[in-house]
Amino acid sequence: MLDRRAFSLSGLTAIAAGLGACSSGSVTALRSTPPAERRSSRTLSRPNYAEVYAAYPGERFPIFAVDYGRIDPRYLRQTVEFPWREPPGSIVVDPGSYHLYFVESLGVATRYGVGVGREGFGWAGAARINMKRDWPDWVPPREMVERQPEIRAQLEQTPRGLGVRGGPKSPLGARAMYLFGEGRDLGYRIHGTLEPETVGSNVSSGCVRMINQDIAHLYARVALGTPVTVLAA
Repeated sequence: MLDRRAFSLSGLTAIAAGLGACSSGSVTALRSTPPAERRSSRTLSRPNYAEVYAAYPGERFPIFAVDYGRIDPRYLRQTVEFPWREPPGSIVVDPGSYHLYFVESLGVATRYGVGVGREGFGWAGAARINMKRDWPDWVPPREMVERQPEIRAQLEQTPRGLGVRGGPKSPLGARAMYLFGEGRDLGYRIHGTLEPETVGSNVSSGCVRMINQDIAHLYARVALGTPVTVLAA
């Protein structure tokens, strides 16, 4: 079984090479850029937050309005300069700044605030989105249940095993995108959250969590096979 803490850039050379045309030499350049320089993207525009973080319409379960005034503005959705030559449609996650970038065009990205792995659960490397789910069931791995036995009381039988059915109580929130590498599910997700105030913190077991309105916005634009690069913090 994959040791999440051992999933590092040094162990993923083969995966990065296998991305072929979807990866470029700029991945290496971006990784080698000092963190302070990676995190100085200039804001180009901001949406109307009262609109984008309002209750989300047309859902099977409610996506409630977010009190965005309680979230650091750095972690609210915005369009920024992206001075690396990643291909449009790709995703870059920078855990050190708690940001996820969706590359729109050369030099431009949509930036979202994210929550990332807490101490001991951070990781870095290359992957692809090979599966997407709307209101997904959450099935915690056995190791998580062993570490946090108190969650057993929340679990029930789902089509994928003991967990929490997709809906307003699921820790995966409104959407999940599943990261694959080395020919298998890596166990990491980019997903929504019941706790929007936790973006901008080290809070997960390695997954990348987003405000539900933001994951719904990103999910609608991401294709299967999308390359994802997670930088070292």
